[in-house]
Amino acid sequence: MSEFKMEIGEDDIPFLRLSKEYTLRLDLEELDEEYKNRAIKDLRETPENVQEALKAIRQMIKDEPGLNLPVEDEQFLIKFLRPCKYYPNSAFRLMKKFYTFKAKYPKWSANLYPSPLRHVFDREVFQFLPTRSATGSRIMIVNVGTKWNPKEVSLDDLFRAVMLSIELAMIEPRTQVCGVHVILNMKGLSLSHVYVFSPSLAKMMVDWVQECAPVRLKAIHVINQPFVFNVLWALFKPFVGEKLRQRLFFHGSNLKPLCEQISAKCLPPYYGGIANIPDFPGSLFSDMLVYAEKRFEHINLVSYSNPVYITAQHSLVE
Repeated sequence: MSEFKMEIGEDDIPFLRLSKEYTLRLDLEELDEEYKNRAIKDLRETPENVQEALKAIRQMIKDEPGLNLPVEDEQFLIKFLRPCKYYPNSAFRLMKKFYTFKAKYPKWSANLYPSPLRHVFDREVFQFLPTRSATGSRIMIVNVGTKWNPKEVSLDDLFRAVMLSIELAMIEPRTQVCGVHVILNMKGLSLSHVYVFSPSLAKMMVDWVQECAPVRLKAIHVINQPFVFNVLWALFKPFVGEKLRQRLFFHGSNLKPLCEQISAKCLPPYYGGIANIPDFPGSLFSDMLVYAEKRFEHINLVSYSNPVYITAQHSLVE
């Protein structure tokens, strides 16, 4: 039985108190002064730019047939404007790609709720660290080897859990501003894992990451990859564009560069860092997500029903 338990704050946000130093919580509160200043510096988030961008993107949504979005919900629109530094045209293109993907691939993106996916988090295939990087980025871990048994966690559910986690990142204001570092831990990867992938699935996943995900992806760090990883990488490599390549880092067992990019103070020893983060069962993180399930309702209500655009969309949906 775990020594930790989920607690609920006065703001009705769940959290895990792991030690005096470390607490894992959903950071759903508004930005403090530090993050406001980062948003101004990094994202052009001045009052004038915010209002101009909101006005422009609202009109674009109203003019787009079949795009059923909450145009008066400022926080909803900001989720797309922040990754695009408040350039409304770029944010609107990203928004259309995101909802086109959801319409094109309901198998992976419809009805995304924590409860049906809690087995992915229970088994710690997907984890959040309680720390953030030195620059405030959320740190997500995907254990694609030892902790992933494809017979217990299907590839479909794994990908849906990744999409759910990105949706979670999209509603955290701090993560909207500072982005995400993803660590792909390949320790224990075997041919039984590789065989569940196909070129078409690899292409779809890469398209979603580099074309559709409305989050500031700071880097993807591949660690502890065995030789068989080369077979898996051969499936994905043809679809990876230059921008994503610049954010991909293959560290192997040398975790010093990982710590230099994220900060050793933010990573536990098994990722090369010095943070004394206690181990805790994945089921507690699942409890947090399930408690917050109502916060995911709005993401399953919006839609894009323009069949002309969906069928005519470029390589994203080919």
